[in-house]
Amino acid sequence: PLFQAMESEISAAFDSGEPEDVLSRAFKLTVTREDICTLQPLGWLNDRIMNFYMGLLVERSKKEGYPAVYAFNTFFYSKLSSTSHKGVKKWTKGVDIFEHDVILVPIHLRIHWTLLVVDLREKTIKYFDSLGQKGDHICKTVLKYLEEESKEKRNIELTASEWTLHSMGTEEIPQQNNGSDCGVFVCKFADFISRDKPIIFTPEHMPYFRRKMVWEIIHQQLL
Repeated sequence: PLFQAMESEISAAFDSGEPEDVLSRAFKLTVTREDICTLQPLGWLNDRIMNFYMGLLVERSKKEGYPAVYAFNTFFYSKLSSTSHKGVKKWTKGVDIFEHDVILVPIHLRIHWTLLVVDLREKTIKYFDSLGQKGDHICKTVLKYLEEESKEKRNIELTASEWTLHSMGTEEIPQQNNGSDCGVFVCKFADFISRDKPIIFTPEHMPYFRRKMVWEIIHQQLL
């Protein structure tokens, strides 16, 4: 009965009401029915859905037993890459990102979502792309950002040579088998990583993950 109730709630989110109806509000974000509808099969996830989900992951990380997670929003990397540290300096006002264990950087490459993950415990920067493209230059851009942020905010020099940068290969992480699931892959990569869990899902899980995310966003609670 619980599953039936959840299923009917998810279907109602897609089907009843107006596109501009507000279905969830948190993290200074408002999610409308139109946003939620991007979670329908083969929909392209938009910035609101991505940022809201990252907010849920950060919220969960405050609980006992989870690594401390910081997530940049989806506009951060494009701003950083088109300007420099100066252009995004204010984004971390009042926050020391180095007090966290994991930093998530969702990246929007025009028509594709990818994820960059900084693990401050291991001194690694890893790039996750469900289409298997390399992001070595993206890793380097973020390492340079971390060096400048550390110098500016903590007056500590990072030693770049101590860091490992790696683009995940197609044999290391699952790959999408259509042109529209990249956003869901990014959210689930981030979900598993922010629990320190191995990434064991497959493209077959995507329809299930999409429906689950609808419920989680509406209830502002990860299952």
